[in-house]
Amino acid sequence: MTAHADLLENSPMSVATVDGIAPSIWDAAHDVDARRPRSRQTQLGASDTVCGRRAAYILHGTTPTDHPDKRAAILGTFIHHGLLESARTEYRWLVERSVQDNLIRGHVDVVQLDAATAARLPARHRPAIPADVLTVEDVKTKSTYLWDRVLRYGATAAELRQVQLYAGALFEVGFEDVPGQRYLSRLGPLNIGRIRFRFINRDSGAEHVQEIDFDPQRAAEAQWWVERVRETGNPEEMPRDFNGPGLDAICDYCPFRSLCWPGTAPGVPEQAALIRNDADREQALIDYVKGHELASEGDRTKKFARKKLDQSPEGIYGPNKLSWRGGNDEEKDDVEAMVDLHEVAGIPVPMTPDVNRMVKNLKDAGLAIPRRKTGKKTPAVINIAPA
Repeated sequence: MTAHADLLENSPMSVATVDGIAPSIWDAAHDVDARRPRSRQTQLGASDTVCGRRAAYILHGTTPTDHPDKRAAILGTFIHHGLLESARTEYRWLVERSVQDNLIRGHVDVVQLDAATAARLPARHRPAIPADVLTVEDVKTKSTYLWDRVLRYGATAAELRQVQLYAGALFEVGFEDVPGQRYLSRLGPLNIGRIRFRFINRDSGAEHVQEIDFDPQRAAEAQWWVERVRETGNPEEMPRDFNGPGLDAICDYCPFRSLCWPGTAPGVPEQAALIRNDADREQALIDYVKGHELASEGDRTKKFARKKLDQSPEGIYGPNKLSWRGGNDEEKDDVEAMVDLHEVAGIPVPMTPDVNRMVKNLKDAGLAIPRRKTGKKTPAVINIAPA
């Protein structure tokens, strides 16, 4: 054994490998995630309110039945933590502070104090730059797949409900009175002025901010939603808020998926269990026809608008940005040039023209495939994004 190998073997920081293959770093990430404190709750966290049925399962202390892949969620958590810690140290924002009222308990991502409220705290706890109005912020990480939806529509109803619950608790009660933030709890109920969503693209790092004026009525509606969940005798009394596995990612990765969508054979969609009689079939057929009609009308509308826009220049028009791709010279394989290359390279020329075989011959010989312009243009593809 070499000295280097002996050092690694006896190092307290070394990690065992199997057959010389390094362990997956995700194993470590999953182990850390598994050690996060979890308990059966009698009070919901605002982040648990994404779905009424799921919230009811949690509130009633139901044991999770499914353990979906958590890598995307863990990655989002790591990004989330790093960004919030940077905001805490650089901007002196209040980060991950505990809030509690009679309905929910949790940690709000960011509170940026206004000047009047900050003046009631010791100087070391004041933000570097106060907000013009007291702002409650929620940071969300999103994939590129969902990014266009974020830019176009902003926060979902569930995301709005979550931050409204946090803001409502701060508005009515203030920060929770617990060690480490008692100086904040002494502020009492806060005059919330704004809700802010900060969306981060997990793939590109792009940032999108959405701000909404705080409305106590909206917060009260979110609280009423939680009250409905708390009044249930069992979780099944709460309706499902999504269309189920294979249709909504919330359901695909739900820890209660098998409990919420039971009773179908392998390979059969879980939604098939919703059909119990001919009346259900009749309604499903009505829904299908309605959906087909809406899709057909939508397709006709898009095609008509596309033809009208055919000669329009790129630019921003109201809420949308128009751009184009395509419209380039169209090319195809040049058969005559390939025959010449075969002869020059000493490769047998197929007696019957066979483009695919000649392309393979030239690739195997490490030669470039000759192309020629057809005189046509590739189709122009329209691209419409939020301005």
